[in-house]
Amino acid sequence: MLIETSELIRVNARKSDIFDVFNVREFIGANPYLNKAALVFDLGLTGYDRPLPIEDYLEVIGDHYPRLADQKYDSHSELFAHTVAQVNQLDMGLHFHQWSVTEQPDRDFSRIAIESLHLRTTREVVYSVWDWFEAIERKEDYDLKTQITALQQVFRNSVYGGPTVYALLKSAYHKEIPTFYLWDEGLMQYGYGKRQIRGVATTFDVDSHLDSDFTTQKDYCKRFLAELGFPVPQGDIVNSLEEARETATNIGYPVAVKPVAGHKGIGVTADVQDQQELETAYQRAVLSIPEEGSKAVIVENSIKGQDYRLLCVNGRFVAATERKPASVVGNGRATLRELIDRENHSVQRSDTPTSPMGKIHTDEAMDRYLEEQGLDLETVIESDRQVYLRKVANLSSGGFSIDATPSVHSDNIILAQDIAQHFRLTCLGIDVITADISQSWKESDFGIIEINAAPGVYMHLNPAIGEPVDVTSRILETFFSSNENARIPIISFNRVSLRELQRLSDRILMSHPDWTIGAVCREGILINRAEKPLNRHYNTNVRNLLRNPKLDLLIAEYEERVLEAEGMFYYGSNMVVLDNPSDVEMMLTRDVFNDSSIVIKQDQQITIKRQGLLEQYELESGELLEQVYLKEVATILD
Repeated sequence: MLIETSELIRVNARKSDIFDVFNVREFIGANPYLNKAALVFDLGLTGYDRPLPIEDYLEVIGDHYPRLADQKYDSHSELFAHTVAQVNQLDMGLHFHQWSVTEQPDRDFSRIAIESLHLRTTREVVYSVWDWFEAIERKEDYDLKTQITALQQVFRNSVYGGPTVYALLKSAYHKEIPTFYLWDEGLMQYGYGKRQIRGVATTFDVDSHLDSDFTTQKDYCKRFLAELGFPVPQGDIVNSLEEARETATNIGYPVAVKPVAGHKGIGVTADVQDQQELETAYQRAVLSIPEEGSKAVIVENSIKGQDYRLLCVNGRFVAATERKPASVVGNGRATLRELIDRENHSVQRSDTPTSPMGKIHTDEAMDRYLEEQGLDLETVIESDRQVYLRKVANLSSGGFSIDATPSVHSDNIILAQDIAQHFRLTCLGIDVITADISQSWKESDFGIIEINAAPGVYMHLNPAIGEPVDVTSRILETFFSSNENARIPIISFNRVSLRELQRLSDRILMSHPDWTIGAVCREGILINRAEKPLNRHYNTNVRNLLRNPKLDLLIAEYEERVLEAEGMFYYGSNMVVLDNPSDVEMMLTRDVFNDSSIVIKQDQQITIKRQGLLEQYELESGELLEQVYLKEVATILD
């Protein structure tokens, strides 16, 4: 419980503040307060005035978060912590639920820990909630919605904020697959040591970069698919507007125009009806090409029908989505611009990593398409008229998705899988156009528009219409059949010397001579018996060992100083060895698995916990703790 005192020294509080938030610390992993990465801070009272009763805060907070109003709170700090944890989900359903409050009866503050993925975002959340509490105290309005929108943008701009990346991280979290970001390489790592996989979104280090590059070369890729007998639109590559006109005349309008090298629908124009539209489409394609890129453009038949994305994972069909261009429906009073603005304020278009649709963006391509329909942004649209704003069903420009997985004809599933089997890629998105995906491609007007080596997957996880398909689980299951398959054995000490680490490594290598063992303590870092340079940031050493794709086993020392300052880089030890541990160091026994072994020495008493069994005995004169754990280590290596 917070204790009001005039002796509290203000740290960050303003003169009229009731609360003070101070001693903010960032823990990159399991720590004394939570078994997750967390932001930890102290909350105290300034003594400027007494805080309002908890019920007065709840009256305001409950309007935004009714679930919080239904609970009981023993202290202001508990309410503050729970509110931070709720706001920390950013109205996006983020998977952060853990928090703790450690009351300090003999101190004048409480210590609060909040689970965190992106620590900067969580820090901003804490300060926003603090401002909100102070506004409630002063009976002032607080624009929480605007604050959350700003916080959402902070998270989106982080390395975790992309829809596909976040979806994979969330699935890994629920599957208890360890993950961490490799800042120097710009990669996400899933799993530890030799059981790891690294990647960017849906591209992974096991994928062929040659195959991935090939999918961006639309001309060669199209020719390859045609040679295999797959249905692709007729067309040609052109290098000038004159050649584009000639090709369009030969194959007949309507045509589609797109850059040879590209992805995500950038520079693509479909349903080009005549030479005037062709000139605009050609210039759009050329302008989308980077300066150093080839100016080659594809002109091909534009197939009538609906736009579908078929997703294959590990060569197997898993999901299909119909993609529709952005549209609005008139009410007889509002202009197109007003209708778009109103649509952009809908909850489904919050444009967050977890929203089914993004914002509708106005640009030159939209203006041209509206002009073709005799409209512009200032046109008032009659009631119930639906106006499509683009020709291309691009989700990043405001289009929306409809789950079509149950409707796909078996011939089309086989087609998708046959294509995917020709590429050494974990994920492959196949974009097709057809009037009805439930009809066989052999009996309908069906065309493969392009294939994508790094497909976004959130359209399948959260379609605007239809049931979600858990494709991220299917992706992770390609590499990890269970969370155990993502881990290597880890032995954690609270106190161990470099020489002891060498002897332990030697003992293990006697029975596992082909293993690579990484070991780190305050004195140094080892790969097998070879000593390596020790980084001054302790957890950087641990990360670098777990990043090693050859590593079979990790041995790490975590003393109180490191646990209090940074926390642990990893969660979960297969064996814990504690030598007269402090209360803080006892947290190592908290973060273990059901089959882990724990060895604790208190003075001369040894306690061993293994698979639910407890054993205790006194060390004989001259007997060392090392002799005990050298015998026990065999139990985790079988």
